[in-house]
Amino acid sequence: MGFATATRRPLAHVRMSAIRRAFRLAVNEKVFPGAVALVRSRGTVVFHEAVGTQGVPPDDRPVRLESIYDLASLTKPLATSTAVLCLVQDGHLHLDQPVSQWADELRGSPFAGVDLRQLLSHRAGLPAWRPYFEQLAPSGLPPRNETERRQRIHALLNAVACEPIVYRPGSQSLYSDVGFMVLGAVVERCAGASLAAYCRRRVYEPLGISSLAFLSREEAITEDSTHIVPTEWDLWRNRLLCGEVHDENAHALGGCAGHAGLFGTAHAVGQLSAAWLQAVQGRNGVLSAALAKQFTDRQSDPFSWGLGWDTPSAPSSSGTRFSSRAFGHVGFTGTSLWIDPSCDLEVIILSNRVNPTRTNTAIKAFRPQIHDAIYQEWGER
Repeated sequence: MGFATATRRPLAHVRMSAIRRAFRLAVNEKVFPGAVALVRSRGTVVFHEAVGTQGVPPDDRPVRLESIYDLASLTKPLATSTAVLCLVQDGHLHLDQPVSQWADELRGSPFAGVDLRQLLSHRAGLPAWRPYFEQLAPSGLPPRNETERRQRIHALLNAVACEPIVYRPGSQSLYSDVGFMVLGAVVERCAGASLAAYCRRRVYEPLGISSLAFLSREEAITEDSTHIVPTEWDLWRNRLLCGEVHDENAHALGGCAGHAGLFGTAHAVGQLSAAWLQAVQGRNGVLSAALAKQFTDRQSDPFSWGLGWDTPSAPSSSGTRFSSRAFGHVGFTGTSLWIDPSCDLEVIILSNRVNPTRTNTAIKAFRPQIHDAIYQEWGER
């Protein structure tokens, strides 16, 4: 799809109108049923809008600013990578530790010597994805309790240990859900708590974030559950998914996994985004400034990945204008976050483009265009 961007004008309402029209056009062209966007420029929220509906008719309730979305792979930087940073910061993990130090199941496998840095930067030699849910939860049911959940994690790691190596670790880069499933297990074993509980205690609560959580047996979001936006009618589970994770592998692990499972509002994502930006700009807080810089820097050219964060490379979901210092990530369900420290710009877009079906890929064209339009209005000031 395409849309025209307005030339730069001094009036804020003119700038907002151009972006608002772009989102409304996206709804009309069925890029997604609805979305919430939040843009913060130099510490000030300059745009925070909801557009469209929660789903296709008959589920045509309007989206609200407080609508809660399945964040999908934004879980990777906003939960797993953030948790790893904190465990390193607190002296419990080291980035160069072999994964087998925390996952005995991988000893003797081709991945025994892979280190946490390689897992975080998608350079571990692991496959991109596997349908582990078919063996972990053949009936489609989540684990009944924490003991069963840990048994499934153990079975998952055993399955990973049997995978053939895709490439020599460190020599290439392949975006991998599998690697972040392993990282989720590492975090839990190191922290002695679930990924959900550790993130809540160590990161979200200290930052005053209440609307960011894994919707699992032990977790909940404090807002009204009617604000949770549905994703897709899932043939495996035979129901419309709303308030349970869209990703099948994460569902099989109880809704809490290293690669997916986090839910939240745009405001909540923005609270954590602000903490990352603050740290990258050299201000210590909940997150170490030195480590945040390391996590958001590209690790190995020509690959675009930092440690859990992506960086712009052509073509990029961030468009063509974000600087080389920018970092971000996208989620399969239609979510994204891009941050550019060079101009102090944060852009959060939450949608459920998988409603009614994941076969809708129009968001791939929309994302770079809307980021270019937003940057034109607020990034070049």
